[in-house]
Amino acid sequence: MTTFEELKRRGLLAQLTDEKEIEELVNAGKATFYIGFDPTADSLHVGHFMALCLMKRLQMAGNKPIVLIGGGTAMIGDPSGKTDMRKMMTPETIQHNVDCFKKQMSRFIDFSEGKAIIVNNADWLMDLNYIGLLRDVGAHFSVNRMLSHECYKQRMERGLTFLEFNYMIMQSYDFLELFQKYGCNMQFGGDDQWANMLGGTELIRRKLGKDAYAMTITLLLNSEGKKMGKTEKGAVWLDAEKTTPYEFFQYWRNVADADVIKCLKMLTFVPVEQIEEMEKTMEGAAFNKAKELLAYELTKLVHGEEEAEKALAASKALFGGSGSNENMPVAEIDSADLTDGCIGLLNLLVKSGLAPSVSEARRLVQQGGITVNDEKMTDAKAQIKLEGDIIVRKGKKAFKKVVVK
Repeated sequence: MTTFEELKRRGLLAQLTDEKEIEELVNAGKATFYIGFDPTADSLHVGHFMALCLMKRLQMAGNKPIVLIGGGTAMIGDPSGKTDMRKMMTPETIQHNVDCFKKQMSRFIDFSEGKAIIVNNADWLMDLNYIGLLRDVGAHFSVNRMLSHECYKQRMERGLTFLEFNYMIMQSYDFLELFQKYGCNMQFGGDDQWANMLGGTELIRRKLGKDAYAMTITLLLNSEGKKMGKTEKGAVWLDAEKTTPYEFFQYWRNVADADVIKCLKMLTFVPVEQIEEMEKTMEGAAFNKAKELLAYELTKLVHGEEEAEKALAASKALFGGSGSNENMPVAEIDSADLTDGCIGLLNLLVKSGLAPSVSEARRLVQQGGITVNDEKMTDAKAQIKLEGDIIVRKGKKAFKKVVVK
């Protein structure tokens, strides 16, 4: 099976401008491709995961990734898929986020010996001459055509600033710069980026002639991927300080049944033939086995095998299998909060972080959503004796091992 065939079988490709040429380059290991990441936070999150896995997969086949950090475009903000203008960031914040991204990406991409590079578009965008840009680049863009794209139509209804309107030109210029400076002949992005990506391909061909070789591919479910990692507590981050390895594991362990095979295909390096065999018998307990495999493989990829093993053991202990609970998330309760070794249930939920307030804790108990050591709690006035292993669970996904400090 060729690399290109595998990408298709895993459901990774959607729209392509030049499928035959792309297939030949990818299979021959001659693609120099880029994916852009705007540094809007100090950590990558699950929404970036598909792009990172794709870059790793293509690099393993001999192709060369270019990680484009949007230090310059982050000063503007991409209107694609947005209903409001993105919050403006200071140059200092952007640079801090860029540094964090570089460190995290090294876990996925091999940057040794020129096998991949990281570039920041601030290096060329920040010094552009405005008049020169209008004459050299702006002349190749049709305002009418730009406004026909859905990403701009949506924002026009709420108000599209001229600042944001320039984003397509900036992103297109990125591809031109990468093509000329690094021989970049391919760009990848989400389906919400299709208009901006086409702008780059067309800019290269109009400016440099029809023989200029540049192509675009979008990821089939990247927009859906951007929705991944959103929980009631916020995003699921790749930084262990923001989302612990166990929380990361549990996020994937609890994906919807309908998504587990899709995630295994798109995000893991489990052989696609093995996944397709699993898919044939996907019912009942098989879903849990598949989710456990998904969670383990992705936790190993992001946090290493040791952390994945710890998370797996803790998960088995929690869900009634064999394993130790020593790696579960821990909530420390101050001994001063206890009376005769006991604490009120509602107070316990708040102090353990399972409920934001006493009123919310009471609501959870009344709705039957709280268990303590597998016993469903129905009395909001209950006193919980803190001795031995105390496992408090909210619903099916949130829980803490409670200890006294």
